[in-house]
Amino acid sequence: MKKITPPERLASAFATAGLNDIEVLEFPAGTRSAADAAAAIGCDISDIGKSLVFQAKDSNTPVLIIMNGADRVCENKVAALIGEQIGKADATQVRAHTGYAIGGVPPFGHANALQTLIDEKLLAKPEIWLAAGTPSSVFCLTPHQLCHITGISTGHDLALET
Repeated sequence: MKKITPPERLASAFATAGLNDIEVLEFPAGTRSAADAAAAIGCDISDIGKSLVFQAKDSNTPVLIIMNGADRVCENKVAALIGEQIGKADATQVRAHTGYAIGGVPPFGHANALQTLIDEKLLAKPEIWLAAGTPSSVFCLTPHQLCHITGISTGHDLALET
């Protein structure tokens, strides 16, 4: 593990939010999936906030869901919140909307503004580990910091019932 400089858009988002002391860490083994990230960091998979991009089916609007790493997104719950059905965005759409490749999408600092929802379970965590722009880099925020920088104050139950 080593400390690295975040991508420019992510660094700019940190600076705009006054979070200049956030450390971005790179893990050579990779952090592409929530399980990979949890193993590299040495935390529980539920401490990982995975940034997943979906596409609204009628409007083609991208929707970013910051999800608890242990759970899957319930597309029906999201549809009820946003008023239309969603499907997963493909790799080309993810890069076009965010500027990042799947496996490295941070929760903010994107190429374009995205409607964003946060899983409520994440907001109950003392800290959340999030992708930092590459499939091998992460950073840690408190739920308060994540809410501050995204402008989102309320999480939602977005998990698929198991």
